[in-house]
Amino acid sequence: MKNRKSHNLNKSLPGSVQVVVLFVIVLVFAAGCQKENFTNDPSVKLAFSVDTVMFDTVFTSIGTITYELMVYNPAKKDVMISSIIVAKGPDSYFRVNVDGSSGSRFEDVPLRAGDSMYIFVEATIDPLNMNNPMVVQDSLVFVTNGNIQDVDLVAWGQDVHIINGEIIDSRTWINDKPYLIYNSMLVDTLETLTIDPGVRVYLHKGSSVYISGTLVVNGTLEEPVSFLGDRLDEMYKDIPGQWGGIYFINGSSGNIINYAVIMNGVTGIHLGNFYSNDPAPNLQLSNTIIQHMTYAGLSTVGATISAFNCLITDCAYFTTVLTTGGSYQFTQCTFANYWGWSTRTTPSLVLSNYYNFNDTALFVGDLEQADFKNCIVYGNLENEIVLDEMDGAGEFVFYFDHVLMKVDTSIHTSDPVFFNKIWKNEDPGFISAYEHNYELDTLAFAKDIASPDIATAFPLDILGESRFQDAGPDLGVYERVENEEEPLR
Repeated sequence: MKNRKSHNLNKSLPGSVQVVVLFVIVLVFAAGCQKENFTNDPSVKLAFSVDTVMFDTVFTSIGTITYELMVYNPAKKDVMISSIIVAKGPDSYFRVNVDGSSGSRFEDVPLRAGDSMYIFVEATIDPLNMNNPMVVQDSLVFVTNGNIQDVDLVAWGQDVHIINGEIIDSRTWINDKPYLIYNSMLVDTLETLTIDPGVRVYLHKGSSVYISGTLVVNGTLEEPVSFLGDRLDEMYKDIPGQWGGIYFINGSSGNIINYAVIMNGVTGIHLGNFYSNDPAPNLQLSNTIIQHMTYAGLSTVGATISAFNCLITDCAYFTTVLTTGGSYQFTQCTFANYWGWSTRTTPSLVLSNYYNFNDTALFVGDLEQADFKNCIVYGNLENEIVLDEMDGAGEFVFYFDHVLMKVDTSIHTSDPVFFNKIWKNEDPGFISAYEHNYELDTLAFAKDIASPDIATAFPLDILGESRFQDAGPDLGVYERVENEEEPLR
């Protein structure tokens, strides 16, 4: 009965209508087959020509630059990309073009099996607007079969010199616009990088400066050279760990850093490395502030350092850790650690004539000299100095002369061979250590008690104030200068 009714219905339709119905049925059937060809397998993921679309052109005017991104479907079936989204939406500096349409969000974009597609990414930035971030970042987010994948979008928000993973030869960086280091950089062997007064060096997350040759930083009191992270937002001004560090490799020599501010990295300055037959590096360090580091302000492997008027503070492990021997002189320096980002259990200052590398290798070296004169070594632990000598590892020579230190009973300061004029566990009198102000207060204990003979070699403090304008020079990097109109604190 059903067959007869169906047969009669078809016969009752005009021929032209039958053709239309048949065509519609074919289209529906084809569409159904095509839809079924899209895989829902969550293991299928897209592939991309790059993981970061980087606009590495130095902008000199308002710039609109377009780069292309290739998106691949490696699967044997078609995929439907549920959405392609610019993460920051319409407010982003970036816009994209997918299949001829521009915008910040696209939905249900098909990509055939084994096929690819172009996505064009455009950045429009006024690099002369100094209110822009140093680096403009966003991401392009793809959602496919429940998988979320993204491609980073990076451009420069200000007019900068870009150093992107480069090995550089001898040159001078002048103070015309900032230098931005992306993917680290290396000063090659036998080459010299000279940095003029006032230069600002910004480093992207994870980036570092490596020195095989020579680094000469010629900052001044009025125009110091700065090494900072590239996040310029106010909330990032004191946050540590935003970049790597400045690393001097064995064989590097003749290094000078004067009037520099090095902040918010992992390790401020490190000198030396293992498994090398080249001489350990050397550095003359003066009038420099190193602070807010997630490891150490200054660390070494058997290096040579001559330092004066330096402030090294606020580090998760050590302000200064000098290992595997070496030769060091620190005069009129302040080592102060009041780290508050996490619990700190390690001392501010460590001297050692060895290094135990992950319990797999032991390195030793002579500590030929470690002099600390007119210095402050203080912090919020009971003991801020460790003298870590391994018997038979090599010489272990040190001398503290006119030093205020925070120590426990493990440090015996009565031996005149190693100590002279030591003050223990007396609060130095910083104006506000927890707000990172290590200048001395009016009634500070560290005032006027430094050795004039030692201070004569460095008569001006880091701010250019004379150490000989009152009753006597002060310990540490700052000389307290009284203002008659300023009330006693």
